[in-house]
Amino acid sequence: MGLLDSVLGSVLGGQQTAQAGQSGGLGGLLAMLLNNPQLLQVAASLLGNDGQHGGLGGLAGRFQQAGLGDVMASWIGTGENQPVSGAQIGEVLGQDTLSGLAQQLGVSESDAAGQLASILPGLIDHLTPGGQAPQGGLGNAGDLLGMLGGLLGGR
Repeated sequence: MGLLDSVLGSVLGGQQTAQAGQSGGLGGLLAMLLNNPQLLQVAASLLGNDGQHGGLGGLAGRFQQAGLGDVMASWIGTGENQPVSGAQIGEVLGQDTLSGLAQQLGVSESDAAGQLASILPGLIDHLTPGGQAPQGGLGNAGDLLGMLGGLLGGR
């Protein structure tokens, strides 16, 4: 938890608020998560070491298998994040996983894929600020939820 605490602290850099109208960057990411807390849970389940998807490493492997390894690498790396579409997220996650996530979010599969396409690049980028994925992953889903929930609650 300490690593994630320090990462999130450095990402915030004194930023106190995330205005709902702000787009892009950490503020836009936080605003989107504030408007849909279930999305936070879904993201934690995808990125947590204890999730069925194998954490960040497992998700990176799925992107690689779908021919989108360079996209995920751009989010982890220090350069500009390459965009991903909802359709591409659907390819990466597969029909069954996407259907389950959509049910969790209470939206259609295409909406769920679109929401994930909107938050994953920035979220992964901010959780890997040195351009490297942490050796032990990003922690368990509960740890991620606690950290990100605390971040959102302290705005």
